[in-house]
Amino acid sequence: MMVALFARSQAMKSILCVLLVLAAAPAWAVDMTPPSEPEAAAPVDKLEAARRHIKARRWPEAITELKRVNDSGNADWNNLMGYSLRKQAAPDLAGAERHYDAALRIAPTHRGALEYSGELALMKADLAKAEQRLAALARACASACEEYADLKKAVDRYKAAGNKFVSAP
Repeated sequence: MMVALFARSQAMKSILCVLLVLAAAPAWAVDMTPPSEPEAAAPVDKLEAARRHIKARRWPEAITELKRVNDSGNADWNNLMGYSLRKQAAPDLAGAERHYDAALRIAPTHRGALEYSGELALMKADLAKAEQRLAALARACASACEEYADLKKAVDRYKAAGNKFVSAP
């Protein structure tokens, strides 16, 4: 009888050990999973500082920042450089035109470059080119877009002023 009780006790201990191991298994499995991948950081906008200067109308600082970034293969960079050169106290219209043209070579439907190069054309008394840019914007905009509306207003002001460029109010 003693041997039977001892055998039974050992069996119970084995069962208890198995149950304890099984109860701990989920916690052990969680500890063994590899750490999750860190979330990908949002891409950095290398033109953000230049955009802030442009928004604040600090043209020399925008131009300096754009030169520092020096990303001439980027349509946005060229568009912002053209815009800054055109808007500075002593506008560099030839430089602005080179950058708008570069932006449009890179991205032919770049709405900002189409609008701003159209405004530049009006500054240079080239209504035909401004209207070409306006037509290109009409094709580039799936529906009405701000760039088209702004250039259309500029063309209308130009015509109403006897074919003279009038800055936006």
